[in-house]
Amino acid sequence: MLSYRHAFHAGNHADVLKHFVEVQLLRYLAQKEKAYWYIDTHAGAGCYELDRGYAVQNAEYESGILRLWNRDDLPKPLADYVELVKAINQDGQMKLYPGSPLIAQQLLREQDRMRLFELHPSDSELLAENFHGSGVLIQHSDGFAALKALLPPPPRRALVLIDPPYEDKRDYQRVVSALKEGIKRFSSGVYAVWYPRLQRNDARQLPEQLKLLPVKSWINVSLDVQSISEEGFGMHGSGMFVLNPPWNLHAVLQQVMPCLVKILGQDAGASYILEQQSA
Repeated sequence: MLSYRHAFHAGNHADVLKHFVEVQLLRYLAQKEKAYWYIDTHAGAGCYELDRGYAVQNAEYESGILRLWNRDDLPKPLADYVELVKAINQDGQMKLYPGSPLIAQQLLREQDRMRLFELHPSDSELLAENFHGSGVLIQHSDGFAALKALLPPPPRRALVLIDPPYEDKRDYQRVVSALKEGIKRFSSGVYAVWYPRLQRNDARQLPEQLKLLPVKSWINVSLDVQSISEEGFGMHGSGMFVLNPPWNLHAVLQQVMPCLVKILGQDAGASYILEQQSA
């Protein structure tokens, strides 16, 4: 297995949604002086070249981050995310796209800590190279299995990002199982799950299963960029499910999601869903 390489999809519409939400969560945790941990169960390579290698084959970033790159009319929270991407492209040209760990590294403070896991051998090696000398703990291991040993983190504050490729259909159930165990050990943590919008049953059922987890509050947001194909195959969008979300996240998403539909939408099927359960 382990054929999935995120470099093929770097900077696409799903990355835009995922990393925009990630930035909001990290900004929120940083409002308090107390330290927090950032835990990424499927960290990937950490950073991706857009002008060579895998990324140029489908150039998915062209219908994702590139559509936001030069706009001056973005809502402030969305513009903040774009600026973080621009920060690693210092010549003003879009040549690199930061993965979730590199987004986080730009926002973590001296007292905060990062724990990264990646099972794919090639991506794990690239991840170690990209964060060499940074003091970040990186493990070439299964993030689902590793998560249990980290919770609860010493500062009792953390963002846990769970972003498997779902190339193995068992990932859907492993997400649910990992969250059940995580909540049992660390009920106050902020957990964010990325998921694909597909017609297959396990993908469609995942958000409904997450709504049943024993937490007081959650937010489910998804972005469809195109209509479902006539054959019913392919990813037409993606979503983020956040357990114990910041109090202000729903309002930020109400402001930003119509903008993302307008800019990233590819046909009349573009739309978004925003649901919440409040404490």
